[in-house]
Amino acid sequence: METESLNRKSSSRKSSIVNGNGDATTKLTNGDETAAGDGGGGGEVTLKAKMSLLNGCTVIVGSIIGSGIFVSPTGVLMYTGSVNLALIVWVISGLFSMVGAYCYAELGTMITKSGADYAYIMETFGPFMAFIRLWIECMIVRPCSQAIVALTFSTYVLKPFFPECAPPEDAARLLAVCCILVLTLINCWDVKWATAVQDIFTYAKLLALFIIIATGMYQLSMGNVKYFTFDNSDTRVTSLALSFYSGLFAYNGWNYLNFIIEELKDPVKNLPRAIAISCTLVTVVYVMANVSFYTILSPEEVLGSSAVAVTYAERAFGMLAWTIPVFVALSTFGAVNGILLTSSRLFYAGANEGQMPEILTMIQIQRFTPTPAVLAMALLSMLYLTVSDIFALINYVGFATWLSIGVAVLCLPWLRWAQPNLPRPIRVPLVFPIVYLIATVFVTVVPMYASPVETGYGILMILSSIPVYLVFIAWKSKPIWFQKSMVSLTHFLQKLLMVLGKQTKPAQV
Repeated sequence: METESLNRKSSSRKSSIVNGNGDATTKLTNGDETAAGDGGGGGEVTLKAKMSLLNGCTVIVGSIIGSGIFVSPTGVLMYTGSVNLALIVWVISGLFSMVGAYCYAELGTMITKSGADYAYIMETFGPFMAFIRLWIECMIVRPCSQAIVALTFSTYVLKPFFPECAPPEDAARLLAVCCILVLTLINCWDVKWATAVQDIFTYAKLLALFIIIATGMYQLSMGNVKYFTFDNSDTRVTSLALSFYSGLFAYNGWNYLNFIIEELKDPVKNLPRAIAISCTLVTVVYVMANVSFYTILSPEEVLGSSAVAVTYAERAFGMLAWTIPVFVALSTFGAVNGILLTSSRLFYAGANEGQMPEILTMIQIQRFTPTPAVLAMALLSMLYLTVSDIFALINYVGFATWLSIGVAVLCLPWLRWAQPNLPRPIRVPLVFPIVYLIATVFVTVVPMYASPVETGYGILMILSSIPVYLVFIAWKSKPIWFQKSMVSLTHFLQKLLMVLGKQTKPAQV
């Protein structure tokens, strides 16, 4: 491989890359803003720990609370049949998510790598199982989720302009693309900007929910409790499993902070605190928001509404009902940012393990952000915006998501047995992962019986990762011309994006 050097003339920063025998080393000198490295002011280009406890809390809250609580909390009620049983499911779902989050806290402080469950499965069960998790999350779940939330954002931004009908589909998709592009720019520019966006829009969505909760508590004080009964409760095992599935989907995002743990200041102290604060806050907010809805709306009205919060606002706020679509737009904008901020780090973690293209390991030399990984996530999300039925795709792969999170939690008792001497700054009671695993079996196996078609599609998506792994990861003796072309492409993208690897190895193909 030919030797390449890149020199930047600046009084405050100098970077150089030397490629020889397929290796490259990156050194950085940058005054007051040095990257992590040796203690003498020079170091490698790496992700920097810039996120405080408050930033961590807003990442979790902002990632969990998207459009779901505003738009469609009907799933739980649909399968439980009664308001009181639905509220119990919301509470248990929150507690279940908190238990899982504490299991992740032990894993995250023991295996301090970005990538969360991908990194834990890699360390525990090896590269094949980790790649399956990486494939499902990176190629399907995250970009699909981001595309859907971006579409929800655009739909509610356009809603005031089309009060009597649905906004034009093409206009909604174009605005969703603009949303993704703006947030891509912010995430490529500075982690502080990205977390600032997360902070601001998390406050906005919590303000909206607190307004709904305040009016609901007023209605409750006036004695509007006629819908709070166990009438028509459906206690069949399959129905309860599907109701928990819907509830847990609304809490999805509690593990997102673990994906960027390398950028969290003092993670041993701040990670469990952020989990406790965020999960408790979200559970209380979700339950109280649902209580507020049922002080005015009957179960039939909730089931018949495609936007429960808007229906509630029309009944409770009158002329000010237009504010709710605005708050839904703010909520989803922040959720798109949360998905992009954390998902790009999953690409980065996978590339660091050689399971994704080498370019995704690289950091922008001026901004210290994983620019290639952010761009990859954004491009995949915009690609899914061309698909008309993304919601069905998410439903098909939903059970696989919870199954893979269950496998990640299984790492905790497995490592307790296999590697008992590993340093564990946080040590959760062993009953936590056991309870979580039992519940995971319940919410994944029972829906396989209740909805075999969706489960079948999910299994096919999991199996699609096997040929990809065999061809691109396991097969080492690829043709020389193919390897050289991939190395040339990597070098071209390095120059285009001005990115360097902290310890660049031959391009993975």
